[in-house]
Amino acid sequence: MWSSLWSIRLAIPRRSYGLLALAGLVVPLLGWALLSAFAGVSPVFLPGPQKVVARIITWAMEDDLLGDAAISTLRVVTGWALSALLALPLGLLIGSWRAVQALLEPLTDFIRYMPAVAFIPLVMLWVGIDEGAKVAIIFIGTFFQMVLMVAEDVRRVPMAQIEAAQTMGATRREVLEKVILPSAKPALLDTLRITMGWAWTYLVVAELVAANSGLGFAILKAQRFLQTDKIFAGILLIGCIGLAIDQLFRLLHRKAFPWLHAR
Repeated sequence: MWSSLWSIRLAIPRRSYGLLALAGLVVPLLGWALLSAFAGVSPVFLPGPQKVVARIITWAMEDDLLGDAAISTLRVVTGWALSALLALPLGLLIGSWRAVQALLEPLTDFIRYMPAVAFIPLVMLWVGIDEGAKVAIIFIGTFFQMVLMVAEDVRRVPMAQIEAAQTMGATRREVLEKVILPSAKPALLDTLRITMGWAWTYLVVAELVAANSGLGFAILKAQRFLQTDKIFAGILLIGCIGLAIDQLFRLLHRKAFPWLHAR
């Protein structure tokens, strides 16, 4: 059994996988509980899990937790979806034609190193301080990374497949539609899943812009009043929502491309 667990890239029994995944989640929580209970750490710096759970319950019953979670999820998904809507075709062009790559990739590489938080004053000036500004920050933080990842996914399509299609008389459009896109689809779905995680990391930054609701806003508000338990609660809730979305993407990948998960 132990040797099979340590075989490189080979599948392991589902039971073993589930137990290891459970241990990976429970052990850090147990360490957190022991540290907060017996290490003499002030609750202001490290509240225990029970206090964080109590804060979540209070938040849900008294402070509209569901509304905060819903508006934050809407902001993240909207910003990510707009990024995907533009990044997928642009990345396809960059990955397929060297001329487009030469024209656009250096600029995209340049912009992607600029911190999204630095754009907040400009976004407030150009877009205002309503929901569009928050979505714009998430878009800026996600779009340029997504373009380059999509382009790289397209470039990984074997040239032999493209040359074979061209030999059989396929036009450039047919090569894109019938060779490049089908071959790149599994990697593109993985890229969308990864960039969704990035979009969530920009939530707190986005909700700096005149927000009065949302999980990120609640975390920032709790910081002003040293409500560390609420900060932990907000962080854990964002992690739980992100994990749920990630698992939905993984399920979609298994359903869409079952041959990649056969082993």
